[in-house]
Amino acid sequence: MRILANQSIGLIIDMQERLYPLIDNHNKLTKNTSILIEGLKALGIKTMVTEQYTKGLGFTIAPLKDLLQNIRFIEKQAFSCCDEPAFSEELALAAPQYVIIAGIETHVCVLQTTVDLINCGYRPVIVEDCVGSRNPNDKAIAIERMRSEGAIITTYESVLFELLRYSGTEVFKKISKLVK
Repeated sequence: MRILANQSIGLIIDMQERLYPLIDNHNKLTKNTSILIEGLKALGIKTMVTEQYTKGLGFTIAPLKDLLQNIRFIEKQAFSCCDEPAFSEELALAAPQYVIIAGIETHVCVLQTTVDLINCGYRPVIVEDCVGSRNPNDKAIAIERMRSEGAIITTYESVLFELLRYSGTEVFKKISKLVK
């Protein structure tokens, strides 16, 4: 099944100031997620952003927040985004088939959101090089579980070119420049 831009939405889960420095390989995660966000913007794909308990974990890290201008950030207390009514309502209004996911932590909020999205009839697309956990083994086990639950596992470059579909366009030039 091919992931189509007009049936997709992006989701950035809880990439927040206080937990982020503890995430394994977080500098690479920032770079990869920035490219993903820029690519989704170039493709005209709406992106949603959640923040877990901002009083304790702070807000979305500045490099990503700067790329996410004019987007409503949804605060949540539950680990799964789907347990936050504001998130579920906004997602239902967008009515995507595919939810392209980046975020932390892979084995907690990303995993629980993914399982709930599947149960609600959506197709989660986990961008493996744009999700992270403090412990690499926790991430690896969560990726394995999400795959077994039915999520699509991919990379930012692969999903951007799949969404793009054709070369020779201005958007192709933007995305090619991003991934170099």
